Amino acid sequence: QVQLAESGGGLVQAGDSLRLSCAASGRTYSTYAMGWFRQAPGKEREFVATIRWSTGSTNYADSVKGRFIISRDNAKNTVYLQMNSLKPEDTAVYYCAAKGGGTYYSDLTLASPSKYDYWGQGTQVTVSS
Repeated sequence: QVQLAESGGGLVQAGDSLRLSCAASGRTYSTYAMGWFRQAPGKEREFVATIRWSTGSTNYADSVKGRFIISRDNAKNTVYLQMNSLKPEDTAVYYCAAKGGGTYYSDLTLASPSKYDYWGQGTQVTVSS
């Protein structure tokens, strides 16, 4: 089992920055990748970014590419999402997720919420115009 706890959400204005954190505990040694997803009211959960735990390779949704940066601190078992130039359309509940096991998963696989094994409780990000 892996437990995930997000923090760092809040209310900001368009153009501001915000950094989300996700602390992992439990059987973290089996983690292959960690991802950030978001869900706005009335919409499906969508992919934001992912990072492979061992290599640090990353992948982003087109909607956040160039504005968001995902990173990890292996020693702290923590993944971060630095969000810059925030827009009102970034408003959503942001979730951290972990995918365990395996030797290789494609970027396409890691962009699918259904492929992840563990989820945090989510943190609200609201961007006002």
